[in-house]
This record gives sequence, C-alpha cells and structure tokens, in this order.
Amino acid sequence: MKAILVIDMLNDFLLEGAPLELPEGRKIIPNIKRLLEEARKKKIPIIYICDSHLENDAEFKIWPKHCVKGTKGAEVVDELKPQPGDIIIEKRRYSGFFQTSLDLTLRELGVDTLILTGVATNICVLHTAADAYFLGYKIIVPEECVATIDEKAQQYGLEHMKNVLNAEIKKLDDVLKEL
Repeated sequence: MKAILVIDMLNDFLLEGAPLELPEGRKIIPNIKRLLEEARKKKIPIIYICDSHLENDAEFKIWPKHCVKGTKGAEVVDELKPQPGDIIIEKRRYSGFFQTSLDLTLRELGVDTLILTGVATNICVLHTAADAYFLGYKIIVPEECVATIDEKAQQYGLEHMKNVLNAEIKKLDDVLKEL
C-alpha cells in the first residue's frame, strides 16, 4: 500500500520573504496539489511531515529561526492545507522519521511504499528518504513534486536518492497513472 508524504510545505519555507524561503518550492505547489487530489479520490493516505521547532531549538545554530511550533510560519501553505482524514506528523530534525511516530503510523496503515514530495530535496526529503530506505520502505519521488534552493542541489538530492537509496525518480504523470 502507498502513502503520500508532504514534507515541509510550510509558510516559513514558501512565503515570499520567509526566513528560509525556497522560491523554487512555490513552483511545485500545483503539482503536489494535483497528486493529493488524485490520492484522495483513491483513498491513499496523505501524511504531512512538518518542521515544528522549539523556541530555542539547536537547529537554529545552523539555520535562521523558522517553523517555531504554534506559529504561522510552521503551518502548511494555504494551497495545500490538510483535509479531514489526513495525518500530520511534527518533526524537529531533517528526517520525518527521527524521533517521531511516522514509522509506527505507516506500519499501522499497512504502508510499504512512500511517495515523497516537498522541500528541500537535498535536506529534509533526502534524510526522510534515507530513513525510509533503512526501514525497508520502497521510495518513489515524482521529480516535479520536490524542490530546493538551486539546480545543483536538486540534482544532488535526486541522484543520491536514486543511486544510494534505490528510490524511483519518476515523472508526475507516471506516478499518477500508478496510484
């Protein structure tokens, strides 16, 4: 069984002027929306993986303060708001699996294949993919549904997931046909 992971499609990454703004991330919103609409029709679980940091989180030694729990910046962008029945998993580190209930949730749902979407391809998507691989999940990444800061980082993330983590990097239309 498949599940869609929507990783960090949050205001503090996507809104203009946000602390960790990824302008390329705004371009993938319509693609993810299309995927989610189709997944909902087919009753495929949708899980939002959301940065949700403490006020003085250790990560802020590396990155500007962002996605503080309970703030507008930590909310999913309006265009992709979770719907009833969707699941939200908060995380404090790059991987959606690290010290969260994601693995348990997926196993309870009977999921063995993950379709990864979101930002940043070379950071949170990649680290979530790595943990998914180590936990035995099949990984699919629709390339038009992930983004990061520049083309070099994008290609690094995609190639690493494909060549090291055995992820299938596919076109969105192909993923939609296989749902």
